[in-house]
Amino acid sequence: NRDAPIAIVLHPHPQYGGTMNNRIVYNLHYAFHNMGFNVLRFNFRGVGRSQGEYDEGIGELSDAASALDYLQSMNQNAKHCWVAGFSFGAWIGMQLLMRRPEITGFISVSPPANSYDFSFLAPCPSSGLIISGTADRVAPPEDTHELVERLHEQKGITITHSEINGAGHFFEEPHMDDMIGQVTEYVKRRLTETTR
Repeated sequence: NRDAPIAIVLHPHPQYGGTMNNRIVYNLHYAFHNMGFNVLRFNFRGVGRSQGEYDEGIGELSDAASALDYLQSMNQNAKHCWVAGFSFGAWIGMQLLMRRPEITGFISVSPPANSYDFSFLAPCPSSGLIISGTADRVAPPEDTHELVERLHEQKGITITHSEINGAGHFFEEPHMDDMIGQVTEYVKRRLTETTR
């Protein structure tokens, strides 16, 4: 369906075993698929069968932009364009937002606000959902709260923050279904709205 909305899903840190087959990435992919999106997940450079090597986020951002180009070329009538990422992938996804004004929404799962600088989001160009766990020991909740507060100050966009009680960075059971359910509910609601 050439009119279908499109989404790319970005995986966690390549040097910590992150691949497109990560459970969260896989589940996000199928959540978008089940909502009628044409969705693409892929391995960053140097992961799996992808050529190249880890590039400190610079090459990975370029990979994400190329993936979006490819998806757009296949779906030229798409009215909605989303980027979703988990952990390191959330950081890359937020950078992609800054470069691509056509992105209409984002999902950031467990953004590592303690390890990476998100200050480039000035201003953040589109509305989105940040979803994190209260028991995240990789990206502590207080750092995520600080990021959300900073984004809340911006006009013209709405940042929704959903915290899942007791969930860790990886949304181990029983928290995965809850997280994916909230993502689905958020995206479905946004698809019916006309504003960004």
